[in-house]
Amino acid sequence: MQRNAVSDEKQSSATRDVLIAWAVLVAGLSALYLPTFSDLFGGIWATDQNAHGPIVLVVSFWFLIFKAREVGLPEFPDTIRGSGAGWSLLVIGLVLYVLGRSQSVYLFEVGSLILVLAGSVGLLFGLSFLKRLWFAFFFMVFMIPMPGSLVDTLTQPMKLAVSWGAEHVLYALDYPIARNGVVLSIGPYQLLVADACAGLNSLFTLEALGLLYMNVMRHESVLRNALLAALIVPISFSSNLVRVVTLSLITYHFGDDAGQGFLHTFSGMVLFITALLLIIGLDSLLRTVARIRQRRIGASS
Repeated sequence: MQRNAVSDEKQSSATRDVLIAWAVLVAGLSALYLPTFSDLFGGIWATDQNAHGPIVLVVSFWFLIFKAREVGLPEFPDTIRGSGAGWSLLVIGLVLYVLGRSQSVYLFEVGSLILVLAGSVGLLFGLSFLKRLWFAFFFMVFMIPMPGSLVDTLTQPMKLAVSWGAEHVLYALDYPIARNGVVLSIGPYQLLVADACAGLNSLFTLEALGLLYMNVMRHESVLRNALLAALIVPISFSSNLVRVVTLSLITYHFGDDAGQGFLHTFSGMVLFITALLLIIGLDSLLRTVARIRQRRIGASS
């Protein structure tokens, strides 16, 4: 009985130490990054182009907690699990935070959160625990706002391609459609294909969605995962094309107010639902092909 009491007391003490460690970590991160996220929510994350940032942030922390509970927290020792790698990540992250915050560079300021959080977890719970949570930290990369000049350079060809595709789809459906660059003229209306409708940020969001899907499904085949990740690029293009065609049809049949009102926002949901269905469909197709191949190999042997 005495041994059990001592064991329960040690377990309770270890659990309390873990909770204290997490509380200290959350308090420290809040003190550093609450001003950053306040600026983001009131600025760049409030735009259509970067509206995916808060979604990725919430999903990242949910997935981090989910994986931590799934893996199981290690027993917390009497002293912090100091390690060179953990300290290196933490110091580099803090330096990037200072540079980003002082110079208003979101790439450094927001990106530093990943290194600071990873370094802190490595110090408190060990590198082996940190390695098992690697995808949660990798997923956070998608919430980092990209430099505007890079986004504009990469987005323009994508907008042109989506505009060209929408023109040909609507023409094949016998609608009065014409195109001038990224401006579509359908009937008496003109639509500008904006960055949010066919931009790099939507590609980033869909790539994040696909990678999360693959991680949750836990496919063991590296080739299959790589192929599905690569196919997300044409999936993103197809989803954006569906969104632009849908908005064009709404505007043509119901007027410009309908196309730019609630249905414009709802078309964003159409984009992600289309992308998710395409990802699941391709995954099912790859699974079917793999099963057929295994049956043929089994039959030949």
